[in-house]
Amino acid sequence: MQLLVLLGYPALTAAVWVKGFNWVSTSPNLVDVYLRSVAFGVAMFLGLCALPILFKWVLVGRWKPQEIRVWSMAYFRFWVVKTLIQRNPMMLFVGSPLYALYLRALGAKIGRGAVIFSRNVPVCTDLLRIGDDAVIRKDSFFNGYRAHDGVLQTGSVSLGKEALVGEATVLDIWTSLGDGAQLGHSSALHMGQAIPTGERWVGSPAQRAEKTNQMTVTARNVGTGRRVFFSAVQLVNLLLLGLPLTFAIANVAVPQVPELGPLLDSAPVSLTTWMFSREALVVSAVLFFGSGLVGLVLAGTVPRLLNLFIKPDKVYPLYGFHYRVQRAIARATNIRFYTTLFGGTSYIIYYLRWLGYRLRGVRQTGSNFGEMVKHDTPFLSAAGSGTMVADGLSIINADYSSTSFRLSQASIGPENFLGNMIAYPPQSKAGNNCLLATKLMVPVDGQVREGVGLLGAPSFKIPRSVKRDRQLLDVSRADELRRGLRAKTIYNTISMALFLLVRWAFFLCVTVVYLAAIDVWGSLGAFAVALATAVVVVFTVAYNVLVDRLFRPLQALVPQGCSIYNRAFWRHERFWKVSTLTYVLAFNGTPLKNVIWRLLGMRIGRQVFDDGLRVPERSFTTIGDHCTINVDTIIQCHSQEDGGFKSDRIVIGAGCTLGVSAFVHYGVTMGDGAVLATSSFLMKGEEMPPKAVWGGNPATEMREHSGDLHARKVIEDSLAAVLAPGG
Repeated sequence: MQLLVLLGYPALTAAVWVKGFNWVSTSPNLVDVYLRSVAFGVAMFLGLCALPILFKWVLVGRWKPQEIRVWSMAYFRFWVVKTLIQRNPMMLFVGSPLYALYLRALGAKIGRGAVIFSRNVPVCTDLLRIGDDAVIRKDSFFNGYRAHDGVLQTGSVSLGKEALVGEATVLDIWTSLGDGAQLGHSSALHMGQAIPTGERWVGSPAQRAEKTNQMTVTARNVGTGRRVFFSAVQLVNLLLLGLPLTFAIANVAVPQVPELGPLLDSAPVSLTTWMFSREALVVSAVLFFGSGLVGLVLAGTVPRLLNLFIKPDKVYPLYGFHYRVQRAIARATNIRFYTTLFGGTSYIIYYLRWLGYRLRGVRQTGSNFGEMVKHDTPFLSAAGSGTMVADGLSIINADYSSTSFRLSQASIGPENFLGNMIAYPPQSKAGNNCLLATKLMVPVDGQVREGVGLLGAPSFKIPRSVKRDRQLLDVSRADELRRGLRAKTIYNTISMALFLLVRWAFFLCVTVVYLAAIDVWGSLGAFAVALATAVVVVFTVAYNVLVDRLFRPLQALVPQGCSIYNRAFWRHERFWKVSTLTYVLAFNGTPLKNVIWRLLGMRIGRQVFDDGLRVPERSFTTIGDHCTINVDTIIQCHSQEDGGFKSDRIVIGAGCTLGVSAFVHYGVTMGDGAVLATSSFLMKGEEMPPKAVWGGNPATEMREHSGDLHARKVIEDSLAAVLAPGG
């Protein structure tokens, strides 16, 4: 049934869109084209927005605290609602009052003036309560559910008035923040934790830290009128300008493309003829490479013009002109395609400079930045010479209150190394020559740290480097470094060409499928497009599995350690760049994902529940039967520290549970039935005993673990009493 939903929903949506375009294209003049475009666009938008709301209330009703056995019919209803909620056009309005209205329609209790910047949509919305003027920053999780030992557990998440949730945080079920409470960036509230009114907590699991003030932006006067006007402008831009303009351009331009002429005629064209192949090649090449080049030019020019209207460290009100400018800059300069293309190569420096990063005097290493790097604005992002950054860096330039925002300089010092999945704030106290470990909570108070390593959340000092890691960098002289860098650049350039070739070949095949659908439109109508869309979904999996298998031999067959200037590391980089896992996430929460993992080389057991796992090295990973893996979990069988690269296998025993946003590093073994708690970092080489419960960053044994529904009900009753008026 899940497969029918995954194939049927996009197929039906595509068929309706094409049917609407066909209706619009029959208009006799441009005025009629515009009016029909508006009518169809509004109807389609309202329909797509209303669909998850309708299904939620019909299939589920109100979410209640409960346990749902995975793979049951109750779970299927849960999964359908979750899928529709998360694949919805209202995601375009995150950070807008319209998004709060959407969550209210789904049953959430959202107070006046509350603002949500995270694109991770809560699912169990009736269990979500957000007080007036509360702020939830981007990349935060507050799902209202979690998976544990084959069971989905739902529970409340409550934020009081003017509460603040920092970036890259996790709120587990049965958690709360009192009025004016703060949870710092890269932190987590484990199940049952509650931050009292006015207190500030940080870390994973969070603990009290009064000196860490995350609310540093003064409030501005933002009334209801400004919010309404901002929302109205968003809808006008989308429904009265964006969609009609798209329809008008397509209506005028498509018939003018010579290659499409024969396909648009009533007579069918043989799909095996040279004419059809030529048309597909030309159309796909022009669209793929042309849009890629145009997008690259626009990313480096338009945001520079917009940035003229923004002044650093100046407080602006939300929902005004400057807020629109900031959102436009962030969207135009955070395009994953380009960071994947240039990341991990010598060219990433030039690309980031093109965007606006301040990287003057940066010493080229060939791996200065990975493939996953983002920011609030590139024009206030900087890194010192000799610094290297692994994947997952999020530079925090923007600070928010519920009514205002401010953009500030965020600078990474020279000779630093940043591990994976780090949110880097402008108030960072990490100075020169620091090692910032994976999933670190970057310190924002106290003295500036220099010449040390930092680990954990909250962070503590460790050695900057160890002799074993320094020995991996097997270039000691400047001429050796130059030769190694030159050879790496040549190898990476070929990898970039392969990346473009593989992506274009995929786009070509998709183009062929849809051109074939256009060709048989006269006989099959909208069904041709629906069928083509379903074929594309299946083909996407098959094609990417084939690419993965073709390039998998580039990975080492055995764990190893080497320099980043060693060909073995370059082979890994090529595999990471050419292969992709984005499509796999579409199958979260389905048994189909386990099938895909097996096709990609992972040894995975029976009846594993995977709600959002990411694994770069599938062939190094073993997962036992009946494991439960939560959303945003990462199993990473490698590490890069400065100029050294290391990899090792990871074994997850049968019946294990990995919490939301858990991170498992290389060389780890988890015994059968072990539990890794929410937002925990299980460090390299750790061995968890069977049935053990570990948590924290870094993860250690936890003494207490509330796992039964009765205990959670007691917690819920206590929270309700505390948060009730007058309580």
